[in-house]
Amino acid sequence: MRHRKSGVKLNRTTSHRQAMFRNMVTSLLKHDRIKTTEAKAKELRRWADQIITLAKRGDLHAMRQAMSIVREKEVVYKIFQEAGERFGAINGGYTRIFKIGRRAGDAAPLTIIELVSASDAKPAAGKKAKTQTKAAPEVQKAETNVSAPVADSVAETAAAESDAEPAAEIPEATAAADDDNAQSDETEKQPDQAADDSGDTADDVK
Repeated sequence: MRHRKSGVKLNRTTSHRQAMFRNMVTSLLKHDRIKTTEAKAKELRRWADQIITLAKRGDLHAMRQAMSIVREKEVVYKIFQEAGERFGAINGGYTRIFKIGRRAGDAAPLTIIELVSASDAKPAAGKKAKTQTKAAPEVQKAETNVSAPVADSVAETAAAESDAEPAAEIPEATAAADDDNAQSDETEKQPDQAADDSGDTADDVK
C-alpha cells in the first residue's frame, strides 16, 4: 500500500531516478516539449512546476535552488527571464500532456508533455464571457414576454375606443344629411313658388 507516499519509483534507484528527471526537466525547459511515457510525464510535471515557481519568484536564492536541479545554466537564465511574462497569469499547472498512442515493442503509452503560456489560459475567460452574453438575451426575452400581454391589452382598449367613436358620430352624420335634404327641398319649392307668382301676375295683366 502507498499510504502517505508521493511520487513513483519507476523500478529505478533513487540516484538513477533523480538523474533521469533532472535531465528530462532540463530538456523540457530548453525545448518547451518532449516525448516520453505517460508515467514519466506525470511525474515530470512536479519537477517542472517546481522550477517555474522558483523562476516566478526571481530572487537569487530561487535561482540557486533551480541551478541545483537544472543541468544547464543557460536554461535557468532563460526560464527566469521568461517566467514573469510567460507564466504570470497562471498559478500552477504549467504543463500540458497529450496522449499519442503506444510504443512499438512493449506497448507503453506515449505522451507529449509541453509548457503552456499565459495566452493559453485566455480562452477560459472567453468562455465565461460567452456564457454571460448568452444569459443576457434570455433576460431580455423574459422582459419582452412580460411586456407583450401589456401591449396586447393596450391595443385591445384602443380598438374598443375606436369602435365606440364611429358609433357616436353616426347620429351627427344622419342629422347633417337630414339638413341637406331639407335645404334641397326648400330650394326646389322656391322656383315653383316663383313660377306660380309669375302666372298670377300675368292673369292680372290680362
